[in-house]
Amino acid sequence: MDSQQWDERYSGTEFEWTTRPNQFVAAELADLPPGRALDLAAGEGRNTVWLAERGWRVTAVDFSRVGLEKGRKLSAARGVDEARIDWIVADLRGYEPERDAFDLVLIAYFQVSPKVRAAVLARAAAALVPGGTLLIVAHDLTNLTEGTGGPQDPDVLYTPEAVRAELPGLRIVRAERVHRTVDAERVHRALEREDGPATAIDTLVRAVRRT
Repeated sequence: MDSQQWDERYSGTEFEWTTRPNQFVAAELADLPPGRALDLAAGEGRNTVWLAERGWRVTAVDFSRVGLEKGRKLSAARGVDEARIDWIVADLRGYEPERDAFDLVLIAYFQVSPKVRAAVLARAAAALVPGGTLLIVAHDLTNLTEGTGGPQDPDVLYTPEAVRAELPGLRIVRAERVHRTVDAERVHRALEREDGPATAIDTLVRAVRRT
């Protein structure tokens, strides 16, 4: 999907998913001391705003102007100081973040081809300060056959093994598949399935830049 399609998807008054942070983002980063963060593919800003509420100074980047504007409104509604977040409209395929600058880089559900992913991950790793954390959460390849929802194109799905191989300069803290309970009512309605628990499978990789 291109930026125009995402603008259309985000154009509704309601948020596409939720205003809460992703459960793995919250679990992995809750105890990390705040500093300077970079949220790549920030979408409607739910993770950005959560980080800012916890004291982070966040740069949020996405190619959907509409998504980021909803994030800006969410931030205002939550009473976050405007100075805590920089909202940047940019396509990650060409975006060059500041090097050696961020204590945290977050990439959540950036589903692209392996070539694009590898390039973005390399720039994300270079953006970290020594000792900085990179957290990646994305739809996993096994979700196609064992999970619910998410993209149906295997070329844009992740595996822990592939992401680990694309981060040779970082120390891998965690690289595994994780299960996420999704909005069962919404998913089953879309798929015309009976009600019941709905589980998605994600790749989760946490890494640290060596000092």
